[in-house]
Amino acid sequence: MTDRNTKSPPPPPEPERREPLPWRNPKPAADDPAARARLDAIMASPSYRMAVEDKDFLESAAARGARLELDYIKAEGGLRAAGIDRCVVVFGSTRLCEPAAAKRRAEAARRAVAASADKRAAQFTLKAAENVLALSRYYDVAREFGRLISLTEPGGAGKLRIMTGGGPGIMEAANRGAFDAGGQSVGLNIHLPHEQYPNPYITPGLCYQFHYFAMRKLHFLQRAAALVAFPGGYGTFDELFEVLTLAQTRKIKPIPIVLVGEAFWRGAVNFDFLAEQGVIDPEDRELFWFAETGQEIFDAIMQWEHGKP
Repeated sequence: MTDRNTKSPPPPPEPERREPLPWRNPKPAADDPAARARLDAIMASPSYRMAVEDKDFLESAAARGARLELDYIKAEGGLRAAGIDRCVVVFGSTRLCEPAAAKRRAEAARRAVAASADKRAAQFTLKAAENVLALSRYYDVAREFGRLISLTEPGGAGKLRIMTGGGPGIMEAANRGAFDAGGQSVGLNIHLPHEQYPNPYITPGLCYQFHYFAMRKLHFLQRAAALVAFPGGYGTFDELFEVLTLAQTRKIKPIPIVLVGEAFWRGAVNFDFLAEQGVIDPEDRELFWFAETGQEIFDAIMQWEHGKP
């Protein structure tokens, strides 16, 4: 009968073993002189790269599902960690800069008319610059609204933050208003083929860049307590009509949708015509309303917040 060792052995040192495992060293040349060359070819092949380190694989069609998931979970984890639960999403033209900048551009366009050989094209550019100058007042409206939202004490449903697409123009103005008030605000940029910069008023750590528009849109709506649409172009229309469709079909619970600048929106979209043509119902015109000032936008959303839409 042998004695049993009842003493527990110490844990093995990490990470080394006393006796290396067989795969720690390549096949010896003494056993196969050509083995090392074949081994180098195997290890140099893209198939041998770790998936997370294989840029070609990560950008391939096969990995699109994983990229979509990563596009979602990075921002989701960051926003949750920061306690960002409810946002007012603000959209509007990237071209509607602050009034002083719009004035300089209009003056430059006027000078260009006198110097241009193609007067028609120069006059068109001047007219657009003058219209932007007229609409640039909404930069100050968006900035004031962002400030008002950021100064609001959280109610029972939680603190509201400004969330924008992170770009210049109206989005910059809303983030800037939150910055003026010392509040947090979020920017969701989209990766584009050309160089771009987020606006400088987004809270550091709360600006995310997305590859897929779909994931960016999801994050806009996932925390949206309201949507405020200022005068804008294709991007603004895209976001606005998506939310209107989701609210119309009750795919989402209706939220406050405020169109800022009634004259612009009535000129850009004839909602009454759509109803008269029977392609929307009269009640669909009740999914949104108009406002002109930061205070009007703020008051309407607060009425909704307090159960009085």
